[in-house]
Amino acid sequence: MRIGVVGLGLIGGSFAKAYKKEGHQVMALDTDKKTIGFAALYGAIDGELTDELIPTCDLILICTYPEAAIAFMTEKGPLFGKQPVVIDACGTKEVVVRAGMELAKRYGFTYVGGHPMAGTQFSGFKYARENLFKGAPMAIVPPVYDDPVFLDNIKKLLAPAGFGKLTITTAEEHDKVIAFTSQLAHVVSNAYVKSPSSRLHSGLSAGSYKDLTRVAWLNPGMWTQLFMENSDNLIFEIDTLIANLKEYRDAIEAGDKKKLYRILDDGRKIKEEVDG
Repeated sequence: MRIGVVGLGLIGGSFAKAYKKEGHQVMALDTDKKTIGFAALYGAIDGELTDELIPTCDLILICTYPEAAIAFMTEKGPLFGKQPVVIDACGTKEVVVRAGMELAKRYGFTYVGGHPMAGTQFSGFKYARENLFKGAPMAIVPPVYDDPVFLDNIKKLLAPAGFGKLTITTAEEHDKVIAFTSQLAHVVSNAYVKSPSSRLHSGLSAGSYKDLTRVAWLNPGMWTQLFMENSDNLIFEIDTLIANLKEYRDAIEAGDKKKLYRILDDGRKIKEEVDG
C-alpha cells in the first residue's frame, strides 16, 4: 500500500514507523521541513507527500490538530479522488467529523473519523515509536454503520498499525466519553501538580503520584484546542468532580468517619463494577 501521513508528531510519526516496518510505502507532510528530512533520514518515510501523489494513496492519515485537519481537507479535498480512504486522528470528533463528512460529500472522497486510543505525555516525532498502537483500541466514526464490507476494508487498511480492536462510535458519543476518560484526566493531573507540595515530593512519592501526574506534562497548544472544542462535555465532568470532591472535603472537615467510609467504599465499588 501507499500511505500518506499528514503531521509527523507523536501520532503521525508512530503511524509512519508502523506502516514502514510492515513494508508499505509511506509519504508524509509536515509544516516543519526539518522533520520531513529527519524522518526520511531515519527511514520512517519514503519522501514528501506531493499533490500528485495524494490521489494515488490507498490511505491518508491526518494526524494534526482538528483545525489543521479541517484546513487540509478543505484545501486538498478536490485532489483526493476515489482511491484514498481519508482518516483523521484528532482527539475530538464532532467538529472535524462534521466538516470531513461535508467535504467528502462535496468532492466525492471517502472519509472516516478516527482517534487512536494511545499516546504518551510527550509530543513530537522523536518520541514516535512503531509499536505505539499495538493492542490499543482505535475509535472510528464511519459514514455508514451497516456496511460490513466497508468496515472490513477499514480494518484491513489500519491493520499494519497493530490496533487491538476497532471501536465504532458516533462523534457525539465519542466526545462525551472522551471528556471523562481522557480530557478530565489531563485537567486533574495538570491542576494537581500546582500544589506547593509538588516541590517537596522527592523521596516521599511512589506509584500513586507517578500515575496521577504523568499526563500533567502535556502539549498546552493541542489540549487547549481539544478542551475548547469539547467544552460542554468537559465542563460537565469538571463540575461533577468538584461536587464529588466537596463531599469528601465536607466529611473530613466534619470528622464524619461513617460518611467518609461510605463515600470511599462507593468509589471502590464503582471501580470494581466498571473495571472488575
